[in-house]
Amino acid sequence: MTEETTQQAPEREPAAGDELLVSVVIPCLNEAENIERCVAAALEVLAREGLPGEVLVADNGSDDGSAELAAGAGARVVHERRRGYGSAYLAGFAAARGRYIVMADADLTYDFAEVPRFVRELDGGADLVMGDRMDNIEAGAMPWLHRYVGNPLLSGVLNFFFDTGVRDAHCGMRAVRRDVLPRLALRTRGMEFASEMVIRAAKEGLVIREFPIRYHPRGGESKLSSFRDGWRHLRFLLVHSPTHLFLIPGLVMAVLGALVALAVLTHIDVLGRTWDLHAMIAGSLLMIVGTQVIALGLCAHAYAVYFMGERDRWFTHMRERFRLEHGLMLGAAIALAGAAIAAVIVGIWVNRGLGVLSEERLAVLAATLIIVGIQIFFSSFLLSILGLRRQT
Repeated sequence: MTEETTQQAPEREPAAGDELLVSVVIPCLNEAENIERCVAAALEVLAREGLPGEVLVADNGSDDGSAELAAGAGARVVHERRRGYGSAYLAGFAAARGRYIVMADADLTYDFAEVPRFVRELDGGADLVMGDRMDNIEAGAMPWLHRYVGNPLLSGVLNFFFDTGVRDAHCGMRAVRRDVLPRLALRTRGMEFASEMVIRAAKEGLVIREFPIRYHPRGGESKLSSFRDGWRHLRFLLVHSPTHLFLIPGLVMAVLGALVALAVLTHIDVLGRTWDLHAMIAGSLLMIVGTQVIALGLCAHAYAVYFMGERDRWFTHMRERFRLEHGLMLGAAIALAGAAIAAVIVGIWVNRGLGVLSEERLAVLAATLIIVGIQIFFSSFLLSILGLRRQT
């Protein structure tokens, strides 16, 4: 739930009707030490550059008088009781009246004099503009762990998964066109909101630009928890990339399991040794688990496309080429192959007068093929059901 407190800001000419050109949105949680200076700096830049705009503070439940100080300094204040970096920004976005939204933290780490540069990039056709702090970090402004491990690692994973081309994906100073927010469909409430914005922009094919900015030492106490918030970012990246979370690991397991089984069945020496039943069982488990993980990945892709409105060219291409019947035939063929091997084993057993039978490797292979075939058969139905559910 949000509620609004309005403080009269300096009058400026609106960009179009009641729309302003710029809304500087600042999330705030107990920043009494800094918030007045941030608001004053933002307002001074807007006035000096002749940019019709507003400074909007999204207070996230401060109990130190931050909201009152912000309003007194000339900001418009919205109150968001649900805690979280993302919650504060979502409330601020909903209340913003600017054509462009410039985001910056309330801790004096960012220079509001950069606002015009962000505006110029948006005027030049960008949809999302990111600041890049990494070459301009002042002494003591960022902990060593964040500067050399956390941020490069998370930004690297984000770019590897989503190919955004953004060097500093977690910079808190950025700008976005307000009219693209519905396409971004931002949802997260915590610090992973920063990653979500970049990922969604990349998936939507928006124009993303980045330029260097300076990062200053923080005023006041940081609210960031290195490992908790780092894990939340990484978890978000994995959840939103089913290809890397499910499909690639599942494919690796299935192929590795098949190779192990093949080596056992053909008596190929591996590392100077001939593998036997125990390796066959391990290969079987890898094939079964790998197939299940691949099925989960396909369902995750389907859910993202059918229910979250994401654009997934790979999944769309596969959906156009392969139908339910293809999956059913593949699953049935693999299961029948396993059943045929099982029938051969039974035939051998009968031929030996129901006596001793030593076909353990073939028995494991038969069971594996039957299980994998059944998994594919019913997973194909599940994917079809997801598609039908979306159509209704």
